[in-house]
Amino acid sequence: MNKYLFSALTASVIGLTGCMNDDDKSSVQPADESVTSLSSKQLETSLSNSWFQQGQQEIVAAKETWATVTGSGDAVAQSESVQEAIADARGKAKNVILFVGDGMGVSTVTAARILEGQNLGKLGEEHQLSFERFPFAGLAKTYNVDAQVPDSAGTMTAMVSGVKTNVGVVGVDEDVIRGDCSSAAGNELITTLELAEISGKATGVVTTARITHATPAATYAKSAERNWEDISDMPAEAVQAGCKDIADQLVRFEQLLEQRYAGVDIDGIDVVMGGGRRHFLPRDSTFNSPDAMSSVEGDRTDSRNLIAEWQAQYPQGVYVYDKAGFDSVNPATTSRLFGLFNESHMQYEADRGNDVAGEPSLSEMTAKAIDILDNDTDGFFLTVEAGRIDHASHAGSAYGALTETIELAKAVQVAVDQTSAEDTLIIVTGDHSHGLTMAGYPRRGNPILGKVVGIEEDQPALAADDLPYTTLGYANGLGMRDYGSETDADRTYGDPVNAGRMDLTNVDTTTPGYHQEALVPLGSETHAGEDVGIYARGPGANLLTGTNEQNMIYHVMDYAADISGAANQEVQ
Repeated sequence: MNKYLFSALTASVIGLTGCMNDDDKSSVQPADESVTSLSSKQLETSLSNSWFQQGQQEIVAAKETWATVTGSGDAVAQSESVQEAIADARGKAKNVILFVGDGMGVSTVTAARILEGQNLGKLGEEHQLSFERFPFAGLAKTYNVDAQVPDSAGTMTAMVSGVKTNVGVVGVDEDVIRGDCSSAAGNELITTLELAEISGKATGVVTTARITHATPAATYAKSAERNWEDISDMPAEAVQAGCKDIADQLVRFEQLLEQRYAGVDIDGIDVVMGGGRRHFLPRDSTFNSPDAMSSVEGDRTDSRNLIAEWQAQYPQGVYVYDKAGFDSVNPATTSRLFGLFNESHMQYEADRGNDVAGEPSLSEMTAKAIDILDNDTDGFFLTVEAGRIDHASHAGSAYGALTETIELAKAVQVAVDQTSAEDTLIIVTGDHSHGLTMAGYPRRGNPILGKVVGIEEDQPALAADDLPYTTLGYANGLGMRDYGSETDADRTYGDPVNAGRMDLTNVDTTTPGYHQEALVPLGSETHAGEDVGIYARGPGANLLTGTNEQNMIYHVMDYAADISGAANQEVQ
C-alpha cells in the first residue's frame, strides 16, 4: 500500500480526517496518477456509519485509558520508556476486588449479554454487561496441574496464591495427595487475602454458594480435600492426624494464620457472607436457625457451635442470617460482619423471592461489603463469587446460569459506582467454563433462550430429523426438562436422565423451567476446559491482556497493590 494512502486511512480512523476543505472535496485524482490521499467525501460511506463512528470513539477512549495507565502525557514523555511508566504503577492500587463467576465461560458471558439486552428491550447482541465495558481484557488458561478440565478448588487456589495446583485441593500446592491429610503439612500456600490481612488491609469474602465451598475456601483455608467442609465430612484418620475442617479454619482464621507465620498480628476477616450454615452448627435441632429447612439443620458431629464461637471471639461483630438482619446492618458503625443466609447454598437469583426468611442479592452483599471495608484507611481486599452460575449449568439450566451472570454484572457495576479507577483494581473472571454451546443460524435479535429462527424467516428452523432446535444447548448432562415457570434449577435432580434430541415443537423454551437438550447422558453437566475471559480496570489492569496462565491473576493483584511488599514490612 502507498505510504501516503496508509497515513490518510490511519488518520481517518483516529478521527483526524478533514484536512481537505469543502472546495477540495470535489477534486478527483486523474486516472493516470497515483492515489496519495482520500477526501472525506470518498470516505463518506464509512465516516457516516454508526459502527464506524463507534470504533473511532473507542480508539479515543483507549488512548485516554492508556494515558491514564502510564501517567499524563508529560509524565510519559519524561520517562525513558513506556515500560518505565508502567513500572511506576506498582503499589498504586489501594483496594483490590476480585469477582469470580464460577463456571462463567465465554459462551455464558455472550448469552447473558444478549439476554440482559433483550430484557431491556434491545435486540440484544449489541448490548454489553457492565464488566465488558472495562478497558482491559484477556484470557486465562484454566487447566489444573493434573487435569485438562479443571475444578474450582484448583483454579481459585491458582488465582489467589499465584500457584497452579491439582483438582480437589484447597490452598495447597501440587505435591499434596488429594484426601491425604498428612501430605498437606509443609505444602500450604499463602493467599492474597492472607497477605492483605498481614499488611493491615481490611478483607472480605462474599459468595452465593456455601462460604465453605471450594472457591471462597481457597482464600482462607488449607485442605487436602475440598469436601472437608465440616468435621462430619472428614475420615477419622484425617481428624486424628490433626487436619481441620474448612468451617473451623474460617472461624479460627486469625489464630491459625498467626500460628503459621511467627510475628504476624492480624485482626481477622472483616466481612464474610454466603450460605452454608449447616457446617457451623451441631447436628442437633436445638441449634436450628428460625428459617431452617431441614429437621436438623446442623451437620457438625463434634457438638461445636462455630457461630457462637465467632461471636465470642468478636463480641463487637454482627451476625445475620436473613434479609431483615442484613438490611439492619449500618456499614458506618459496623466493622465486622458474618452473614450465613442459608443452610446450604443461597437461592438462585431467579428463585430468591421464594426464600423463607429472605436473602440479599449478590449486588446488595457487594455494596454492603464495600461500605464496611472502605472504612479502613489502609484499603481493602475483597473476593466476590457468583457461585450459582456453576450450579445452574450443572443442572442444565441456561436460564439459571445467565440470570446469575446478569446479577454478577450488577454487582460489578455496584463496585464500579462505589470505588475509583484511580485507586481500585477490579478484576472479573471465571474460574472455569461449562459445556454450554451457542450455535445454529438464528436471525439477529432472536430470543437467546428460544428456538432457532433463521434470517428473514418467521418459523423455527428444522434440523435433519425434522424437529426444531434451540440456539443454546449443553454437550452433556441430564438433558431436556420442561418445568414451565419453575425457578429452582435444582428441580432436575432426582428425575431420570432425558438426554438426546426431543420434540420441542410445542415447548416454550424461554421459560425459567426449561432445561436445554444435552448430547451425552450424565447425572450432572460437567465443566469445560477452554479459556475464560479476564476483564479489568484500575491500577495494573493493563497487565491482564493476551492469553495468561490463570495464576497470573494473583501476580497482577500483588503488583498493583504491592500486598506482599507491605506484608513483608509488617512482619519485619
